[in-house]
Amino acid sequence: MAVLVLVGATATVTSTASAQRTLVVTDADTGDELLSVPVDDGDVVTLSYTHSVEKTTVEDIYVVDGTQLRMDRMVFHSHGAGLPSDAPIKTTEEGLVLEFDKSYDEVGVVPGWIAGHELIVDGERYDLVSLSDDAVTLSVTERTLVDELRQSAARAVSIDEPRSSHMIP
Repeated sequence: MAVLVLVGATATVTSTASAQRTLVVTDADTGDELLSVPVDDGDVVTLSYTHSVEKTTVEDIYVVDGTQLRMDRMVFHSHGAGLPSDAPIKTTEEGLVLEFDKSYDEVGVVPGWIAGHELIVDGERYDLVSLSDDAVTLSVTERTLVDELRQSAARAVSIDEPRSSHMIP
């Protein structure tokens, strides 16, 4: 009986725990979660890649704003195909900076090995190319501890399932 009460009390506390924001990278086609990183309001999330022609680094810098990613600025180091040339660009110590103020529920990315797409969150780098060879979606969700436990349980179940035909016995 005491164990039952303890379990019930734990479930009550857990279900009322405050939500934590999480940056989630999902496969755009399947919706499978590839990466999740805890974030807070105001955290900087940078999508960094190498321009395929100019061979210079481009950084799209977002700020976590609730469950949205607000694009704050783009930082680049040369003008080239696909890079802004006639917008109000500032030259700073960071490089050439184009400021934005546009919010997104989701940001789509097609990681490529030439561009070497990386996600940088709180100084930690995540290689998007190694996570997926196809389009991914970045988004911010609010999760409770219960959500995290369910997600962990779902991942534990899927580890035993073959992900491709060459893994089937």
